[in-house]
This record gives sequence, structure tokens and C-alpha cells, in this order.
Amino acid sequence: MKKILIPVSICFCLAVFNAQAQVNDPNQVAKDATTNHANNDMDNAADNGLNKAEQGISNLFKKKNKDKKQATSSTNTQQSSQNSQNSNSGSSGQPASLKTYSNYDFVPGDKIIFVSQLTDEKTGEIPSQFILAEGQMDIQSEDGQNVIHVPKGDGATFTPRMTSQAYMPDQFTVEFDFKNERFGLAHVNINFGQGDGMIKEINFGNGDGLAWTTGDVAYPDQLQVGTDQAMTWHHIAIAINKNAGKIYIDQFRVANVNNLEGKAKSVNFVIAGYETSFIKNIRIAAGGIDIYKKITTDAKIITHGILFDVDKSTLKPESMGTINQIYNLLKQDASLKFEIDGHTDNSGNSQHNIQLSQQRADAVKAQLVSMGIDASRLSTKGFGDTKPISDNNTPEGKENNRRVEFVKI
Repeated sequence: MKKILIPVSICFCLAVFNAQAQVNDPNQVAKDATTNHANNDMDNAADNGLNKAEQGISNLFKKKNKDKKQATSSTNTQQSSQNSQNSNSGSSGQPASLKTYSNYDFVPGDKIIFVSQLTDEKTGEIPSQFILAEGQMDIQSEDGQNVIHVPKGDGATFTPRMTSQAYMPDQFTVEFDFKNERFGLAHVNINFGQGDGMIKEINFGNGDGLAWTTGDVAYPDQLQVGTDQAMTWHHIAIAINKNAGKIYIDQFRVANVNNLEGKAKSVNFVIAGYETSFIKNIRIAAGGIDIYKKITTDAKIITHGILFDVDKSTLKPESMGTINQIYNLLKQDASLKFEIDGHTDNSGNSQHNIQLSQQRADAVKAQLVSMGIDASRLSTKGFGDTKPISDNNTPEGKENNRRVEFVKI
């Protein structure tokens, strides 16, 4: 696989440990700087502070050396339009489901330090939570929701606008959804800061694989990413833990390395302009949950990896990473019992939130029971927004409050 992009570095840094991620005032920039045992019968029942003024930001980035003459041919409009019908699909163009994610083992970090919130952004404007360092991007409506749109042309280099700090934590996770009009997934880099001593960037190439520290890595055959699967959303998950790293695309773990060197100052998105691309649901979390250790030291396990459709109790397939860990814990210790507690943020009506959180806790129990856990070992309770663990005044605080807890009983 031929690498398309030249590494581009960004000297921004994200919030660390106890720092709450938050939107920075642009005028202040010059002053401040994370398994396998699921049943085959299961149903669909689981982010050195800012050291330069903003007018100097573009000087921190190397110019992308792109030869458009070597780019692949332009998108077949008719094919792209037809494939756009698969915009919510997993591999093979089929809708993703809990069953297709039955072996998924990605678990996000235990403290959300950045989450994109695009709902209230105005279409046509640059998203306010991000600093655009190079190129062009704006908010557009796609598949009924606001997403980040990078038009064909110069591409875009951008980073989350976060509280300044020296480095990312040693352990963190990154998640986002991505699609483009030609390959579905291609021509995007994730890099971790400018200068020597940074973790090597991740390069998602031209539709047949990615490149990281072990060189080119081909996608599995079941993961159909190419011109026949254009305009298909793919869920990307990255886990960094010191010198170890994993990359997931949809339900597949496509890279697993233990030779990472250096630190991460920031998480930066570099999207080439060979074709129009779209990105959404960016979430960065610090740390990671070792539930086997948690259950021996704490009375409960707080999880942020069990996700639901907006204002619904429908489990998202990515939830299976966390649910599989809980399942394995219950299988290993037959005496273990849990109360599954659902929690929401403070958006909307309080009574509705209690009902919704109860329905979500019930959905998690139903999934575990469908995998073979005795229902008598699980109870549920919905608390709505009555027990926040973070500030509800920021997107990250709200995201931390939207959680599922497993309390030993």
C-alpha cells in the first residue's frame, strides 16, 4: 500500500487526568497552551498548551505535499449515489448489529476529555469545538444529523479545541465515525503532535489498508472498504497504552502493536482532499478500565462504553466491547451478581430521563441474559439525572454523566 500523505504535525495538547475538557475562547489562545465469549444465538437484544497565537497556527504545520496528478480517478457519481444507501452499514454493506460485534473487545477510557457536539452548530460554519489549522471544513447535514464536512480540494487539518496541557496521558482512547465519497475509509491521518519524540502517526491509505509502526497492514477480507463501498460510515477506535496500541475498524481489530515510542501531545486529524469526506462522533477518553481489578477493589464498575441511540434504549453495536468484558466476569465468577444502574445527563425532562435510564439498564440486562447469564443474577434501576458524577455544563461533563454502572450485590 502506498502512503499518500506526508506526516503533518500539530503542536496542541489535550486535557490530562483531572483537567476538564472545555472550549477555549479563540482570543485567549495567544495567552494559554482504551471478547470473545458472546453467544452465537444472541439477538439484536451494546482527546504544552497552545504556545502560539491563532494567527501563527498555520506556521506550525508542514505543507501537505500532494501531487494531484497521481491521485486515483474521480468518483463515479452514479455508483456513489447508489452506495450512499449503505451509509449506516457495517462490513459487506450490511447493517451493523450486536451479533456482528460479538467478538469486539475495545473499551473506551474511563474519563471523557473531549466529545464533539455538533447538534447546535450552524451549517456552513467551521465547528466551534475545533481549531482549523489548514484547508477547509464546515458543518453540513448528512443522514439527518450535523457532521463535519471536508470538501474535495485542499483537505483539512484540525484538532479539538481543549484545555491546554503538556501531554496526553500514557493511556487514552480515540473514537470517531468516518466516510468519504470514493473509498468509504481512506486518505485520513491521525497524528499525535509536532516534533521529535511523538508517537508515530496512523495513516489510513487508499482503501486497502493502513500503515503504522509495523508498516502496511491490509484490511481483513470481510471488511469491505473500497470503491464498491463508497459513502459507508465506518467506526474507528484507537487505544494507546504506553508502548502498546490497537486500531479497530467497525467490529474488526485491524492492528495490534507493542513497539510505540514517544509521547502524544495531542490528537490531530489530517484529511486529504482527494475526495469529499465526512466525520462525526469524535470522542477522546483518558485512562482505561481494568474491570477484573475494579471488581476486587471497588463496589461498582462505572462504564462509558455502553452506548445507545439518541433518546432511545437501543444498544449501539460498539457497546459489545464493554458488555463482553462484563459477560466474561460473570462467567468466571458464578457467585457474582450485579445491579445494573442507568444514568443520563440533565437534558430534557427529569421524569423522562428516569424512564429512559431504566429502559437502558433493562436493555443491558436483556443482552447479557441473551448471552447466557442467569437473569436472577442481574437487577436493574434507572436513576435518570439524579446522580451526576461530572458537571452538566460542558459536552464532556454530560458525556461522563451518561453512563451504565454495575454495582455488586
